[in-house]
Amino acid sequence: MTSVLIVTDAWHPQINGVVRSLERTAEELERMGVRVEFLTPQLFRTLPCPTYPEIRLSLTTPGRVRSLIRKFNCDHLHIATEGPLGILARRAALRSGQVFTTSYHTRFPEYLSARLPVPLDWTYGWLRRFHNAGQGCMVATRSLDEDLTARGFTNLMRWSRGVDDAVFRPFEGNVLPDDLPRPIFMNVGRVAVEKNITAFLDLDLPGSKVVVGEGPQLEPLRKAYPDVLFTGAKVGEDLARHYAAADVFVFPSLTDTFGNVLLEALACGVPVAAYPVMGPLDVIGESGAGVLSHDLREAALAALDIPRDYCRQVAQGYSWANSSRQFLENAELAHASQNAGHNPAADTSAAAE
Repeated sequence: MTSVLIVTDAWHPQINGVVRSLERTAEELERMGVRVEFLTPQLFRTLPCPTYPEIRLSLTTPGRVRSLIRKFNCDHLHIATEGPLGILARRAALRSGQVFTTSYHTRFPEYLSARLPVPLDWTYGWLRRFHNAGQGCMVATRSLDEDLTARGFTNLMRWSRGVDDAVFRPFEGNVLPDDLPRPIFMNVGRVAVEKNITAFLDLDLPGSKVVVGEGPQLEPLRKAYPDVLFTGAKVGEDLARHYAAADVFVFPSLTDTFGNVLLEALACGVPVAAYPVMGPLDVIGESGAGVLSHDLREAALAALDIPRDYCRQVAQGYSWANSSRQFLENAELAHASQNAGHNPAADTSAAAE
């Protein structure tokens, strides 16, 4: 396979794990000699998503998407999101009989129910039909695989994530204000209701709390928690320096499927405190690089005792090169299995154990 087209509704100006994962996967695939093209909202007129203006909804037609897919002329089609572009690309692939894979990055039913009174079963039913139509749906962890299998998803493939430990690394010095009391407990990510950030901000902890990121809850939380330092979004080495300035990374989310930020924090030498849920259970688990507890305050205080060099060592077990090879193997298996009469998920699930 020499070329891949990735269709994604999640793209710049968003800064999140989906966008970073797709960009890093493309970089690694291109190093392997694979041409990677993207079909994103940047190619179309867009509207801001209600309640979440950073997300841009593409305004286009089925014919336009079909035409672009033909123009890119790639060996494999991967649909990364279930938004307007993902829906139209899936429709085009089914109409033409084209092999395609999807990926399940976001627990959208839980995100939606945090904002609107929409029953989870309705949303999962729609997502099940969306993803089961392809030749494989890539998921990052065992926990997500098991959860979706129990909900009737039948074509799951394992696709883990990585971390760039050349960028995310320990740093000397401190980019945070010098008078910020220690210890420093930090959260990095979208500042949005589904991230459950108030569970972190409400904790009775010594020292200081820092939140790095942008999102629809940023200004309301700034006003509600004046003693918390909200830095806004950071990227690249600046982001890594912020991670490295923390003593503990606190991850209160209950809805993430993986949590790239967990690996980034660990690579910077910062131990993790989180709930024992999907994402932290898979990344941290019993590694000793963090503390998982239903009492998040207890976890945050206990994580202070974890050696920073050990955290980095755990993170270095994940690489984008391995992740991207796994992605490519999944794509190749989807094509090889199209006419074989069996589900390729069984092969990749076994290989991932």
